[in-house]
Amino acid sequence: MKILVINAGSSSLKYQLFDMDTESVIAKGQAEKIGLPEGLVKQSSGRGVIEYALPVPDHTTAMEYVVKALTDAEKGVIRSLDEIDAIGHRVLHGGADFTKSEIVSEPIKQAVRENFVLGPLHNPANLAGIEVCEKLMPGKPNIAVFDTAFHQTMPDYAFMYGVPYAYYEKYKLRRYGFHGTSHRFVSGEALRRLGKGEGGHSKIIVCHLGNGSSLSAVVDGKCVDTSMGITPLEGLIMGTRAGDIDPAALQYIMSREGLSIEEMTDILNKKSGLLGVSGVTSDMRDLSAAAESGNERAKLAIDMMCYRIRKYIGSFMAAMNGADAIVFTGGIGENDASVREKVLSGLSGLGVKLDAAKNKATRGNGEITEEGSPVRALVVATNEELAIARDTKALCQA
Repeated sequence: MKILVINAGSSSLKYQLFDMDTESVIAKGQAEKIGLPEGLVKQSSGRGVIEYALPVPDHTTAMEYVVKALTDAEKGVIRSLDEIDAIGHRVLHGGADFTKSEIVSEPIKQAVRENFVLGPLHNPANLAGIEVCEKLMPGKPNIAVFDTAFHQTMPDYAFMYGVPYAYYEKYKLRRYGFHGTSHRFVSGEALRRLGKGEGGHSKIIVCHLGNGSSLSAVVDGKCVDTSMGITPLEGLIMGTRAGDIDPAALQYIMSREGLSIEEMTDILNKKSGLLGVSGVTSDMRDLSAAAESGNERAKLAIDMMCYRIRKYIGSFMAAMNGADAIVFTGGIGENDASVREKVLSGLSGLGVKLDAAKNKATRGNGEITEEGSPVRALVVATNEELAIARDTKALCQA
């Protein structure tokens, strides 16, 4: 069974073609700079690399180039679209209505539209990706895999905000959480490695750390709390996002700088976080290099991020009355041993015994705590695309 996984963003379209009999990647690629004068489509597979450097005005055109690359006579991997059995789509925001992936229908598409207001950059692009695939591959099943779905098992006292209840009733104002597909995949892998089978009691904290970062508290495989909110802005200090902040601080800045709500929101999302504090970069690799060379603001930004992660871990351990394991994933979580050390070295009082040598040697997958540590720490490589492909296969077979 061949499944095409699509992750359509506002200006990019990433894809992977899976052979689900072996869960192997046949080809992967992306279309970049959609809507800009200079676009790029690039695909890699066992048959070589294909590149198209040309304008990509919209998502329809991007998908047409993806089809062209997949079926290329020399370096393509399929003869025609008939070989693709189904298409799985990442959809950012499903609101409170979806706790699992769904076969795309008109009501599902309408639900994605209704959540444009909650995911203004991603949901329109996600819907565009679905509709383009429906046009190019009529009759093929499309599956919507919602980024928010995993977190919808949170209890009401965890997802509600302390504002007048009428705002929840009228506008569904609440915490939703994001990176759900990654949290679900990684927590499942962690349970397997910990030997926690079906029905076994477990308490896990997943730290998805990248340019966008979030934590989740997972009890018996179900999310009971997460750090992001109604949008991905709440929670940790991230690459360019501020994370948690006193709302009155925004009024203070806006009144003195003469900023509109839109301008302030743009600053919080795109000019804050590691970039805003350091004044250097949002990329952790470059930021670490700057800190090592003596840049004090770069060091401050890293320390602030790690401190915030550590605080959230502590609060989630309190919420779950302990933890079996803390799991790191994402670009930073999987690859940056120094960040993991900064976070975990402050948790020895809560039962985390870091093995410095293991931690330094681990990238992608491994255990980084000492033998017999009351709370274990793991590194698990995330694979959101495979999770989407698995959901797509399961729904098609069902």
